[in-house]
Parts: sequence; structure tokens; C-alpha cells
Amino acid sequence: MLISLVSFVLFRMMSDYKVEMVNDGINEFFVDFHGPKESLYQGGVWRMRVELPDAYPYKSPSIGFVNKMYHPNVDEMSGSVCLDVINQTWSPMFDLLNVFEVFLPQLLLYPNPSDPLNGEAAALMMRDRAAYEQKVKEYCQRYAKPEDIGAADDQELSDDEMSEDGTESGDEAMVGNPDLEES
Repeated sequence: MLISLVSFVLFRMMSDYKVEMVNDGINEFFVDFHGPKESLYQGGVWRMRVELPDAYPYKSPSIGFVNKMYHPNVDEMSGSVCLDVINQTWSPMFDLLNVFEVFLPQLLLYPNPSDPLNGEAAALMMRDRAAYEQKVKEYCQRYAKPEDIGAADDQELSDDEMSEDGTESGDEAMVGNPDLEES
């Protein structure tokens, strides 16, 4: 627990990320993550849910996108991330700064469609790169506007924000559980 507290405090002190606590604890919080420069995700902001296990840093954090992300290695519905360095090869030498300044930007810059969590995005990327890039940009404009981050946390969808099939369709549509999936 003490290591989690120290890691969290260092992360807040050493980074420019907006961090918001969940339930006044130190093991669960949100981080606003900006898409990497010179990428399809540039200009977008994603709220990331971070959960530090009691064994952190010896056990990897749980990281997931809260607002929708169109990427072969991110599950669109749950926000789960398929990233080997977090899922399988985590080391106590890594920290949250590595996750947000190296691992996540690399994931967005270099998707791996051969190991997808979002099969549709992977297939589109391999079949029609221009259509894939357009869809990524549409998702960024629709779900990752900087001014909308956090707005969905306090709002319920109204009937006119639901699509005809009853699913969420507004800018405030949120994804669910951020738990990581093995891939």
C-alpha cells in the first residue's frame, strides 16, 4: 500500500497529466491522456481508468479507456488494452510514467492488427488503410473532444441520444470495465 502511495504521488508530481481520484483512494483513479503528436489520435483526449493492485509495482496496473477508442488493440466496448508490456512482461522497473509516456503512445502509433481485441478495426486496417484512418479520426472527433472529458461521468443519456437499436450514440457514450484482457 505504501509503495502504491509513493508511486501515485511521484506520478502526480512528475507529470502534466490531470489525475482524478475515485472514492478518495489511491489505488483507483482517472488520468486524462492526450493522443500522441503526429498520430491519427492527435488532438484527442481519453479518460483512462487506472487501478493499482496491492502488489504494485510487482504486479501491473489495470489500465483501460473510458471513452470510446477505435484501435485494433483496444476493445471498443470495455476499453481493455492488449499491450504485452502491461499484460505479460510487466516489471517492477516500470512505472505509470512509462505507461503514459511510452507504452500507450507506442500502442497508438504502431497498432498490431495481427493480435486484435477489436477484430473489426484490425480487419479494416489491413483491408482499407484509408477507411481505417478515417474511422479513427471520426471516433476522435466524436468521443475524444477535450471539452467533453469528464462531462459524461455526471450525465445520463436522454432518449434522443440513443440510436434506433437502443445503444448509446451520443458524445457521452462511455465504455465499461477497464480490466485488461490477455492477448
